[in-house]
Amino acid sequence: MKLECKIEEIKNKISQVERITGKNLTLPILNSILLIASGKYLKLRSTNLSLGIEVEIPAKIEKEGLVAVSGSILQGIFSNVFQNENVFLESIDGNLSIRTKKSKIKLKGQTHEDFPTIPRVVGTSFEIESKKLIDGIKSVYYSSSVSDVKPEISSVFIHTNEDNLVFVSTDSFRLAEKKIKVKGLPEIGGILIPYKNISEILRVFGESNSLIKVCFNKNQISFSSDDVYLTSRVIDGVFPDYRQIIPKSSTTNAVVLKQDLLNALKISNIFSDKFNQVNLKISPEEKIFELSSANNDIGENKTYLDAAITGENIELGFNYKYFLDCFQSITTDSASIKFSGASSPLVVSPVSDSSFLYLIMPMNR
Repeated sequence: MKLECKIEEIKNKISQVERITGKNLTLPILNSILLIASGKYLKLRSTNLSLGIEVEIPAKIEKEGLVAVSGSILQGIFSNVFQNENVFLESIDGNLSIRTKKSKIKLKGQTHEDFPTIPRVVGTSFEIESKKLIDGIKSVYYSSSVSDVKPEISSVFIHTNEDNLVFVSTDSFRLAEKKIKVKGLPEIGGILIPYKNISEILRVFGESNSLIKVCFNKNQISFSSDDVYLTSRVIDGVFPDYRQIIPKSSTTNAVVLKQDLLNALKISNIFSDKFNQVNLKISPEEKIFELSSANNDIGENKTYLDAAITGENIELGFNYKYFLDCFQSITTDSASIKFSGASSPLVVSPVSDSSFLYLIMPMNR
């Protein structure tokens, strides 16, 4: 292998690929990045067996070939090379020579024959704008369970409903659902992407403006754009029938300014107990929307908000952290909160936006 490419381009791609290397003592080859010089591109590959990535960098290829080297060391080298110029890479006796105008580096190679293949996923496919994909995932992933005890809820669940791609996650205490309109969708009964892979999908495509092709089967899902191919395993399981727990009607309704509610929750947090409990009292007749919290060691707090409220009186407690999380998904100035009793989940959604809803289970007082 012998080639020349721009330092800035390879620097950015190494940073992207290195994070998906496996930190695995029993399979040390997973710690490496595989460099492949072929045609007009240098390809970089890495995998941790749950996720795999391949990126392409335009390069002037003098000699095709491949070499595997430590991902963390390669990242360390290029994160400290600041020249805006070209870099020359060459594999010599299984090692990697890195040369710029001001430096010469020899990096010990690893046995590339042991490097796992990254599967080319064959199955059902569709295309989606990267911003829509990222918006869908970001709107719900924080509600996933972080425990692997129930892998089916330690995931982001994706399915279709008419012309909507629907993203859902839950940890059984709260649930988030986001609908994204996408033309030409195939019917998708359900895909479960592991929660621990979500952050890398967001990072890799978060700044992209391109169209992404998504392809999936019962074992794998892939996301590919012009110069990036990312694969993730999918969870073999059944997501809970979450529609059963969404209340069909409400007995109390409130509309509040998002910023007012956010500020009130932050104050209530200061006085919340070890269970993060904040209490909510609504009285439409008295026009009261009250948030309160108390801590024996600190004190207590009551905050009253201006709100448009209708329906029955209600009092309940909830975990303030769950409420705070959903504000990142509410893009309107006001939030709608609906209640169907003190023992039923409260439903939060943006005013005049039916694409997102968020359920919070009340806490026993």
